[in-house]
Amino acid sequence: MHVNTPKIVSIGEVLWDVFPDRKCFGGAPANFACHAAIQGAHVAVVSAVGADQHGRDAIEMMRRFDIDIRCVDTVRNAPTGTVSVNVDSAGKPSFIIHENSAWDYIKWTSQVETLVEATDAIYFGTLGQRSKLSRDTLSQSLEIARTTNTLRLVDINLREPFYDREIIRQSLGFANLLKLSNDELPTVLSACGIASDTSIEKQLCCLRDQYSLDLIVMTSGEEGAILITPDAVMSQHATPTTLKDTVGAGDSFAAAFLLGVLRGHSYEQVLRKACDVAAATCSHVGAVPKIESKGLGRPASVTD
Repeated sequence: MHVNTPKIVSIGEVLWDVFPDRKCFGGAPANFACHAAIQGAHVAVVSAVGADQHGRDAIEMMRRFDIDIRCVDTVRNAPTGTVSVNVDSAGKPSFIIHENSAWDYIKWTSQVETLVEATDAIYFGTLGQRSKLSRDTLSQSLEIARTTNTLRLVDINLREPFYDREIIRQSLGFANLLKLSNDELPTVLSACGIASDTSIEKQLCCLRDQYSLDLIVMTSGEEGAILITPDAVMSQHATPTTLKDTVGAGDSFAAAFLLGVLRGHSYEQVLRKACDVAAATCSHVGAVPKIESKGLGRPASVTD
């Protein structure tokens, strides 16, 4: 596939990460959407926010990144999602994800169906499936995408207690591209009944074969990333950076990875660019860079 300005639909949670001293726009699908838009994709988000200030702020944030928000619903029976975040001395975040949030009420509509039918790729995660309503909407979207042979990237984001083995297996069954971290690998292997007493390469190849995945990419923090293709296993060292925090690094990595695949770049280029973008994300506070107004202020460090 060679698509210079690909169309991507990102489905799942839109929320605010609330730190002790600030709040930052967040949610893996929302972070992914911002980074994909920075890198030149046309991105639509399918989600829901509350009828509150957090919801209005989230809508404004996505508008600044030129994200299509026609399928971001405003619901009145739940607040916009929030997550309490603490970051340790090594820059690694811990989360408390608050329940009964607006993104638990993502509804299937004809507008969502139209978006999905016309897209080049769908991005989704596991956290956004914690409610049956949102999970059913995602499943309907992925069923359509599967019949049209659309790329479907699942980004494993395991957050206790909002996942189970069935969600992991079902997500892999819907996807043809998988992104996960080395921390998440043991849980995924256990859910899928794959032995963990072999090399990481063999473990990932077993995952690929069991779910007929086209590509698997696994991030390992400072150690970089590994990519499993149909024909090869390749690795890429992490790009050096001045660490501020790691919030959103995996989401930006996923955006660069999917964009590179859609644009038909070599796997070596895709992996290197994804590591570069993740490093740029770690060099600023928050999951997405600051942007002052719509279409302006996109940092060169992310796009170069």
